[in-house]
Amino acid sequence: MDHRLRNLLILDIETVALTKEYQKLNADLRKHWERKSSFLKNDDELTAEELFSEKAGIYAEFGKVITVAFGIFHELPDGNLALRVKSMAGDDEESLLTEIKDFLETKFDPENLRLCAHNGKEFDFPYLSRRMLLNGIKLPYVLDNSGKKPWEVNFLDTMEMWKFGDRKNFTSLDLLTTIFNIPSSKSDIDGSLVNQVYYEEENGLERIRKYCQGDVIATAQLFLKMNALPVVDEKNITIVS
Repeated sequence: MDHRLRNLLILDIETVALTKEYQKLNADLRKHWERKSSFLKNDDELTAEELFSEKAGIYAEFGKVITVAFGIFHELPDGNLALRVKSMAGDDEESLLTEIKDFLETKFDPENLRLCAHNGKEFDFPYLSRRMLLNGIKLPYVLDNSGKKPWEVNFLDTMEMWKFGDRKNFTSLDLLTTIFNIPSSKSDIDGSLVNQVYYEEENGLERIRKYCQGDVIATAQLFLKMNALPVVDEKNITIVS
C-alpha cells in the first residue's frame, strides 16, 4: 500500500443546534446567540430564532456533534486497495465523543496517526476538539495541538490541498467530486438539511449517519485522486458496525 495511505484516517462529522427549540437554550446563551447572529449574512432578514435553526449547528459554542464517520484504507490479499468505513452516532454527545476518543486512542498508534477531512482544519478538527473540552473530555493526542510544532500537527485537508496556497477560495466537496468524476456523496439530503432531519424525523439520526458515511467515502476517493492514485473499486468499500 502506498506510504501516503498508512496511518491515515479519513473523517467527517455532522452537527446540529444544541436544542431543537431556541427558547430551550439557556438565557445567557440566547444573549450570546443574538449578538453572534447580528453579524451573520442575513439577506432574508431572519430573526435570531430563525437563524438558530439554520446556522447554530456550525458553531461549536451553539451546536453539538451527533455523528462521525471514519474511513481506513487497507490492502486486500490480492493487492487491491480497499476502504473500510465505520460510523458512530448518538443523541448523548458526551457518550459519543468518549467513544470517538477511545477509538482514536486504542485502535491506532497515536503519535503517527494522521487525520484527513474536507475543510477539516477549519471545521471538523476544531469542532471535535472544542466539543470534547466542553464535555470535560481530555483531548486525544492527535487532536491536541498544544505545544506542537507546525510539522508535528497531523492534519490533512483535501480543501487545502486543492487551494495550492490560494487562501481566498472555498471549494465544496460536492464540486470536487463532480470535476474529478467521483460518484457524489450527496444523497437525498445535504448539510443544510441535517438540523431539520435530526430534530423533525423519527429516524433522522440513522439517515444522517448514512449521509456522513457517504461524505467519508467521497473524501477518501478525492484524497486518492489528488495524489494521482487509483480510486477504490466500489466492491472493495465495506461499511462496518
